[in-house]
Amino acid sequence: MRAIVTLILFFSIPLFIFAQNIKGGVALGFNASQVDGDEVFGYHKYGLNVGPLAIIPVGKYFSFSLETLYNQKGSYQRPQRDDSLSGEYKLILNYVDVPVLFRYTDKDVFTFGTGFSWGKLVDFREWEHGRRVIWNTPYGPYKTSDVNVLIDAQFKLLTGLSFDFRYAYSVAKLRTRTFLTGEVRKQFNNIITFRLVYVFKDKPKKSEKLKVKSEK
Repeated sequence: MRAIVTLILFFSIPLFIFAQNIKGGVALGFNASQVDGDEVFGYHKYGLNVGPLAIIPVGKYFSFSLETLYNQKGSYQRPQRDDSLSGEYKLILNYVDVPVLFRYTDKDVFTFGTGFSWGKLVDFREWEHGRRVIWNTPYGPYKTSDVNVLIDAQFKLLTGLSFDFRYAYSVAKLRTRTFLTGEVRKQFNNIITFRLVYVFKDKPKKSEKLKVKSEK
């Protein structure tokens, strides 16, 4: 938990340094995820997607966004049989992710973005057939970094509040696994995200306050 807090604070520092030039906000939602290549199918693993964000306007319609997220990924399958080899599987991968996106806003209602994210694996747990898999290393067979390509779409609900849909996929493999059948498969994170994004309202500048007073 300390590692998560430390990383969130570290990557949030730039947001506070440049706070006068950017719009700040927060995102809260959930992931529906799977791991391609683990022979478990479907977006059945649910987890949090939460953290601060910053939006840097570039002209009237374009912007960059920078986020620092606590992002839970993984995979899940219910028991398939009623015996010791039930087929039940669960993988929890907890990351601190830093997505960077280039975005276009249409008519101040729809925003579309694409970009990349880098994630640091801070914790993981794995179960097979209902039994915990114990590894001798802190991160087991999984790589500590996860680079994703992102596609993002937002729809404005209220002033400052938007509904956000995001799709993310790993650029590099998480691990390589050899199954009992002898098949060797590379594994990749595959995530669909649903969340609410709130952007804090800008405070009026001193010059704007003076202008309002003079008009009165």
